[in-house]
Amino acid sequence: MTTRIVVAEDDPKQSRLLKVYLEREGHSVLTVGDGRAALEAARTRRPDLLILDVMLPEVDGLDVCRIVRASSQVPILLVTARTAEEDMLLGLDLGADDYITKPYSPRELLARVRVLLRRAATTARPAEVITVGDLEIDAARFEVRRAGQPILLTSKEFAILEALAAQPGRVFTRAEIITHAFGFDTFVLERTIDAHIVNLRRKLGDDPAVPAHLQTVYGRGYRLADPDRREAR
Repeated sequence: MTTRIVVAEDDPKQSRLLKVYLEREGHSVLTVGDGRAALEAARTRRPDLLILDVMLPEVDGLDVCRIVRASSQVPILLVTARTAEEDMLLGLDLGADDYITKPYSPRELLARVRVLLRRAATTARPAEVITVGDLEIDAARFEVRRAGQPILLTSKEFAILEALAAQPGRVFTRAEIITHAFGFDTFVLERTIDAHIVNLRRKLGDDPAVPAHLQTVYGRGYRLADPDRREAR
């Protein structure tokens, strides 16, 4: 099936360029020039991927990301001219799955698009429900439940939790989390894993000082607590 992509970019030249490259890859592309139009397109078109420029008129890309993520798991790729790490991590905190900074090469953007779409397709395949303590990770439905209550996660957060849940109690380095959760062909940076872990802990209701689920092993990495074993946190 042809994938549907919405591109929100207020620079007409850049928007046309993205449309050309994405359509060459076989995607169906709708371009919009402001944040309000992006929200409407995300609601009515139900795209398989949303590419958002951060500096959009009407409603900026970060607000669009936050609003869309509140009700949808569509993969979101942020395009930003801001290079400060805080700005990039803010986008991830609001629910973006990946980001790319300007200027960028079309080849790099296309590679990131392929990774996000591939991950979304993999997540959609049937799989067993993983149960660890009060957590249930249902890959077939892309759902996580704690004590029976659903928890809304981004695709990257889901991938990380799923990887850790496959081997509860095992300590994963950041590099291993990237490999197990996303494979070798992704652009996830090790430092962004920390931001995703912070977000996951908040959503799981973990006390940052003494997390019950996602535990830090200092100097090594992270693990999902094994309820059948009592270990230092």
